[in-house]
Amino acid sequence: MRVALGTLPAEPERENEDFAAVAPGAAVLLDGAGMAGAETGCTHGIAWFSSTLGGLLLSSLKARPNRPLTDCLADSIRLVRSLHEESCDLTYRASPTSTVVAVRAGAGALEYLVLGDSTLLLADVEGKATALTDRRLDEVGKRLRGPVDALPTGSPEHAAALAEYRDALTGLRNRPEGFWIAGPDPQAAEHALTATVPLESLESVTLLSDGATRLVDRFELSNWEETLVALGSSGPDALIRSVREAENGDLDGRRWPRGKTHDDATVLHWRLP
Repeated sequence: MRVALGTLPAEPERENEDFAAVAPGAAVLLDGAGMAGAETGCTHGIAWFSSTLGGLLLSSLKARPNRPLTDCLADSIRLVRSLHEESCDLTYRASPTSTVVAVRAGAGALEYLVLGDSTLLLADVEGKATALTDRRLDEVGKRLRGPVDALPTGSPEHAAALAEYRDALTGLRNRPEGFWIAGPDPQAAEHALTATVPLESLESVTLLSDGATRLVDRFELSNWEETLVALGSSGPDALIRSVREAENGDLDGRRWPRGKTHDDATVLHWRLP
């Protein structure tokens, strides 16, 4: 396997809540979410949740190659729950959650799973890019975030509106009228987007957290084909630097309204033989 991995926390002094890992023939990327500290009801924190779930999921993908990806994810969520349900309040409505992107190669096909707003970018042998993202969270967010986007990022008014927005989102988490994400309930895995793609049709597979896709899907400064060219020539770190440069040119979010000036950004780029 030829894999390049780059990741950067939103701020140097903050813990990175993204997690990405690779094993022969499989890869995972998770983007942890929640409210900071004890407000999650979990003493371990968001980064612990995403990294623990990600490590268990990757292990399951390899140990049980014939088990469907949704079942592997559900099994891993149950295991994480068992690790901290005695010490943490998993009934708390803002308990830690995470997006999940998982891929596994075998028997001439690539299986994939996408849950939440991280992205799987597939490049075919002709150079065409296909981006796969679970847009249910975005669709819900568009209905709710008008007051947030109208205010300068980082201002006290923006922080207050953002808190109200996040509280409203939490109430729609893992509900049919809302969106689905990995959390305490293993049933969320059943709602992931899944499919298979012939391996022979693919040149590369890239997993990206939403902090790394901003250049394309929020800032519209690039497209997916250009992103693939940049990854092939300069690698994930250069792509993340380009995202940071754009963010630094719009610190108050006037040009590109957003909840956070910077976000954790992670890219795992896997070139297939």
